Amino acid sequence: MKISGKYKVREMAGQHVVIIQGKNGEDMTRIISLNETSLYLWNAMYGKEFDVEDASAALISEYGIDADVASRDAQSWCDRLKECNLLEK
Repeated sequence: MKISGKYKVREMAGQHVVIIQGKNGEDMTRIISLNETSLYLWNAMYGKEFDVEDASAALISEYGIDADVASRDAQSWCDRLKECNLLEK
């Protein structure tokens, strides 16, 4: 998987967010707020192909957490990227 290059993280009012504009005719703008860990993973994985194992390894390397916890957290993060349509098709 790969995070779509059309999305960028911006800092607004001390929060790191991804802003998704609605298409023409839609009156919807979604803002996705990133906590410290999700921002770390975004920056670590942005611009390259990765999988859950890559994200898990990054969490273990950065935070020194247990492999099972890292795997669950990485899977959850990847699932949210998919759910929010932030991945390239």
